[in-house]
Amino acid sequence: MTNSTSIRQPSDVAAGNNDGTLEPQIQHLLVAVEHELRRAPDGVSELSLIKALQHAPWELIGDVRFHDPEKLYPVHFLLFHALYRLRDLLAESGEILHISPLNIRLRPQDVVGGSGLPDEQDKLREFYLDLSQYSLPEDAIHRMMDDFWAGRPGARPEASETLAAAESLGFDGVPDSFPEVKQRFRRAVMLAHPDRGGDTRSIQALNQAFAVLKAHFQLAN
Repeated sequence: MTNSTSIRQPSDVAAGNNDGTLEPQIQHLLVAVEHELRRAPDGVSELSLIKALQHAPWELIGDVRFHDPEKLYPVHFLLFHALYRLRDLLAESGEILHISPLNIRLRPQDVVGGSGLPDEQDKLREFYLDLSQYSLPEDAIHRMMDDFWAGRPGARPEASETLAAAESLGFDGVPDSFPEVKQRFRRAVMLAHPDRGGDTRSIQALNQAFAVLKAHFQLAN
């Protein structure tokens, strides 16, 4: 049974969050997410974090339709809203929270006198801290999530994220060409299909890995 603060769909929440109904969920997420990240020094993926938040002792997230962007989006948005708020809070004590769909991890500040916050304006931070973005039209949800999973627009994914994506598809390292990625991705999706004992969470993880590698090769030159 899920907690009474379990994430609800945008239609259940007043537009613009004017009545503050999202804040109790966010406060619970802040506590739970920090706890889970401190238990995982090597970091966790977004999907693994969602799974942890679904189970005891948290039970903050109910069933998630990973194959349905409109149903996944509210969970994704509030989780990343909490992550960006947590990043700001932890930066005050010199900790850095790295946020990406394949690896979310805490690490100490390694620059003397640094704030833990990026020097340049962070468009993703602005987006996720704006609770009015919790409710979006269907077409906007599809575009936003595709762009996010492919990495920050105009920026190549980090080397560690690219390697993690490659390993998710069964490569030992980053392949030499994108056609290799497409071939391996198709084979992996077939093996992960529910008819063969797989599940939608596995397929979503493969989709994320494919999006990261696609961005890597598109921005390689």
